[in-house]
Amino acid sequence: MTLREGMPLLYQQFTALFKKNLLLSWRNKSATCLHVFSSFFFIFLIFCIQEAMKASDVSSSADVNITDPKASASSPIPPCEDKFYVKLPCYDFVWSGNQSRRVSDIVSAIMANNPGRPIPTNKVKSFKRPEEVDAWFTSHPLHAPGALHFTERNATVISYGVQTNSSSATKRGRTEDPTFKFLVPLQIAAEREIARFLIGDPKFGWSFGFKEFAQPAVAKDVTISPLNLMGPVFFLAFSMFGFVLQLGSLATEKELKLRQAMTVMGVYDTAYWLSWLIWEGILTFVSSLFLVLFGMMFQFDFFLKNSFFVVFLLFLLFQFNMISLAFMLSSFISKSSSATTVGFLVFLIGFITQTVATSGFPYSSTYSLSRRVIWSFFPPNTFSAGLQLLIEATSVPGSPGISWSKRDVCSKMDDATCFLTMNKIYIWLVGTFFFWFVLAIYFENIIPNASGVRKKIFYFLKPSYWTGKEGNKVEEGSICSCFGSVPPVEHLTSDDQDVLEEETLVKKQAMDGTVDPNIAVQIHGLAKMYPGTTKLGCCKCTKTSPFHAVKGLWMNIAKDQLFCLLGPNGAGKTTTISCLTGINPVTGGDALIYGDSIRSSVGMSNIRKMIGVCPQFDILWDALSSEEHLHLFASIKGLPPASIKPIAEKLLADVKLTGAAKIRAGSYSGGMKRRLSVAIALIGDPKLKGRAIILTTHSMEEADILSDRIGIMAKGRLRCIGTSIRLKSRFGTGFITTVSFLENKNDGSGTSPEPLKRFFKKHLKVEPIEEKKAFMTFVIPHDKEKLLAGFFEELQYRESEFGISDIQLGLATLEEVFLNIARRAELESATAEGTVVTLELESGILVEIPVGARFVGIPGTENAENPRGMMVEVYWQQDGSGSMCISGHSPEMRIPQNVSVLYEPPSQVLGRGQRRVRGSVIAYESSD
Repeated sequence: MTLREGMPLLYQQFTALFKKNLLLSWRNKSATCLHVFSSFFFIFLIFCIQEAMKASDVSSSADVNITDPKASASSPIPPCEDKFYVKLPCYDFVWSGNQSRRVSDIVSAIMANNPGRPIPTNKVKSFKRPEEVDAWFTSHPLHAPGALHFTERNATVISYGVQTNSSSATKRGRTEDPTFKFLVPLQIAAEREIARFLIGDPKFGWSFGFKEFAQPAVAKDVTISPLNLMGPVFFLAFSMFGFVLQLGSLATEKELKLRQAMTVMGVYDTAYWLSWLIWEGILTFVSSLFLVLFGMMFQFDFFLKNSFFVVFLLFLLFQFNMISLAFMLSSFISKSSSATTVGFLVFLIGFITQTVATSGFPYSSTYSLSRRVIWSFFPPNTFSAGLQLLIEATSVPGSPGISWSKRDVCSKMDDATCFLTMNKIYIWLVGTFFFWFVLAIYFENIIPNASGVRKKIFYFLKPSYWTGKEGNKVEEGSICSCFGSVPPVEHLTSDDQDVLEEETLVKKQAMDGTVDPNIAVQIHGLAKMYPGTTKLGCCKCTKTSPFHAVKGLWMNIAKDQLFCLLGPNGAGKTTTISCLTGINPVTGGDALIYGDSIRSSVGMSNIRKMIGVCPQFDILWDALSSEEHLHLFASIKGLPPASIKPIAEKLLADVKLTGAAKIRAGSYSGGMKRRLSVAIALIGDPKLKGRAIILTTHSMEEADILSDRIGIMAKGRLRCIGTSIRLKSRFGTGFITTVSFLENKNDGSGTSPEPLKRFFKKHLKVEPIEEKKAFMTFVIPHDKEKLLAGFFEELQYRESEFGISDIQLGLATLEEVFLNIARRAELESATAEGTVVTLELESGILVEIPVGARFVGIPGTENAENPRGMMVEVYWQQDGSGSMCISGHSPEMRIPQNVSVLYEPPSQVLGRGQRRVRGSVIAYESSD
């Protein structure tokens, strides 16, 4: 099948990705509607506030003629408890001048004649001098609302003063004015009783009232609209919906490695970014249009008087700027959950800058040009300035607003201080849009992706980047690293015969330039090393050591063959696959896939057309169906449009998903998702699927049944290679023999099983590893293989004597081979690095042993009869994370005289009086 290339492929990828964005938005209707129609909510909210302000203005007398204002009578001295904020016990008032008898009589009359409520004596407190009152107020705040100060000057003159707190208090929307609530009643009461006392008439009338001026209606020169006050903040908040949704979508594709999956399929960056830009541009156009139409529908002067195109273009360009800003920020965000936080921070910064800009900063002659330029790079700042111009143009009644023809005319009277027009704002918004968009593409290339891969900082300066020849070279590590180190890969000669023969063959073919038509993949010394880095922080320096993931891999993978690559976690399997598929660059060596080098950008482009990758974890969009997934990836791969639908139907039938073709992948079971991932990998009839298959799995049964050849990696190196039978015969413990008994065996009747056990012990020197009533299982070492023919001939001859019903003979399982290889690799690494675990014996002794050690000598068990001491056999298994752990150990046994010690620690006893020791590793691999 011929795949499309060049501009036809670019257009096909763009169309498929645009459709993907459309489907995702359609499936997430709530978010899409919020993006498009949120403007209605904000416009309606401003409208409600405006109507509330109008209703408040109706109840005010400021806009009506007042020709005969009504008088209001003064109130009596109120109880101190009526004060908004008071501390108990409280006093209605306090007074000074109690050394005068006449003053005391006047105060008594004030208390007795208070209209409507005589004041009791316990609600009034007296002092001699005003200074004492001030001292009491200082030590007793909020205990009295006011004070009267009397001075008897002569027989006909008594002066007084009033003291109150002048601060107004507000409670539950009501304001307490101390002047009219406390000061005036005290003043009226004092004057009334002084007058009555001096003229000698206790019934002397005394009234007091308030009346405002007659006044005409106050004309309003400036209309204060809530849109003018809150519009900029609301419009900024409106734009945040699309900004956060866009940021979240880009971060989600990165977090779920969907972007990486599309890259492996060969997607063009141009198609990817263009599809997002066009789709978000359409949503932005619609949302901006609705915003202006809703503003006109609710009859706001801002939208009615200013030209439709002037207002619409401002909102459109601003939201386009927010799209490009979201593109740029997505390069730094790896989690979708961070999108909301970043959106809130951008809104908060925009709100603060809007507040600062109300003072005219920085668009005035007071500030330099450099400040205005830097300030204008943040889109909300320029947008806020444009809104301010449009608001000022409609704030005065009768103002015509800004028309399209007047967009470049300064609205201020003084042209010398005018720095902005709407036209200049449009130019700035267009410029900053391209600035942030280009910056987004640049950061996307130099910021490390999920695999830690990035391009060099000045990658765009190389001509090879623009010509497409070797222009996609990448490196690893953070751009903030002060320096990195990639030491040369140390070549280690394998001690395994099969691996050595494979390496020799591949090297010879590479040197001779031999091209074997039966080989699909040739791996030439593939090495992957993640560099160590040094990062300098504010107060510390953080260093990481280089990590050798793959250490020189040499092997061939034949056509029409399933090659199974096994190994524990951290062995280098995933790294090897990532290097072969172009996800990670190689540190050393190379690999040829049907003659194309993975180190060449052109070669990798060709490789991606012929391979299919089924990742370790399913990489799918929950909102898309299996059919839509296949159509999308087939379009990205470059299949002819006419062939996409029938190929998708065939693949769905092959993986038995035809009935669920139109169901969203998010509702699939784990098995259905896995089948869909396999179908995606088969798109385009790849040469490494159906012809050569590289399989990595943790299921030994799956590998044993399916594989034509198996390679086992550990600690970055290939430890063994060959067929399943070959590996079992070389690395298994031996032959597994299961002897089944007749039904009446071991039930109290018949012969004893002891003769059979003695027979195995005498001829093969083995004991049963498992003994049940119905069967016994023995492990026969490989070195007894020459004895097996005669042994089993005699055993079969004596079946009736031993009560045998069936004899089965087989090799060790592949899982046992795998554990042996992994254990030896762990032991090799542990003895070099000093990695130990603790083994607790039944005697209570704690023995520290290297990870992977099988036979371990116990220090302190030596004696005259057994000078070499005791040892135990340690049983290992893999835990849930793929690490080696101890599953048990054998009873203690003597260390044979003819075995050597592989590893002995410098100090075996850890402290005095402790039952913790360091064990030695015994080179004893058989039980004879």
